[in-house]
Amino acid sequence: MILEVKDLNYYYQDGENRRFILKDTNISFEKGKYYAILGQSGSGKSTFLSLISALDTPQNGSILFNGQDIKGIGYDHYRRNNVGIIFQNYNLIPTFTAVENVLIPMSITENPLPDDKLNVAYNLLDYIGIGKSKADRRVNQLSGGEQQRVAIARSLATNVELILADEPTGNLDEDMEQEIIAIFKKLAHEHQKCVIVVTHSQEVAQQSDQIFQLKKGVLTPYE
Repeated sequence: MILEVKDLNYYYQDGENRRFILKDTNISFEKGKYYAILGQSGSGKSTFLSLISALDTPQNGSILFNGQDIKGIGYDHYRRNNVGIIFQNYNLIPTFTAVENVLIPMSITENPLPDDKLNVAYNLLDYIGIGKSKADRRVNQLSGGEQQRVAIARSLATNVELILADEPTGNLDEDMEQEIIAIFKKLAHEHQKCVIVVTHSQEVAQQSDQIFQLKKGVLTPYE
């Protein structure tokens, strides 16, 4: 297992009461699979993603990456070197070009990378469908689908094994949604990445290898 969550709890304290977003959560994920976590808006899907990406911390429980607690790895170190995160709103720097956005994580990672990082960035963008002419454009001149592709290339730039995506097709039309899902499948099945997507869309979830459902703080296999 590349990622394991054990007895994870996350809640808000309201006086003497606790409102659980996640309660006693136990779940594990493997490399080479594309997972979907399905839930309604406000169910806690994004919170779960924030916890496993170390953007937030639980009240108790543990998150293990390759058998090691991410707290022991160090949250900053874990995020820089082990996780690629894709957001619904892309979170790109709009005044930078596509290739400059992809280069950013390559400048801060401790993972070994080729000396010619610029060429690697162009190749990554080309791999996910952004040719050089568009790679040299500012991202605010690209379509929403193209910006999401840039965000995917950025998540891959440091050669991480774990790709996390928060409603990555929420702002895209149906055709572009299918293209993005196809990229996720390829990353999982051909490149042995562990891809975890949180979504409220049944259509997106049904195309994954395994679906989990988050409802009332409980994360269970979807049936």
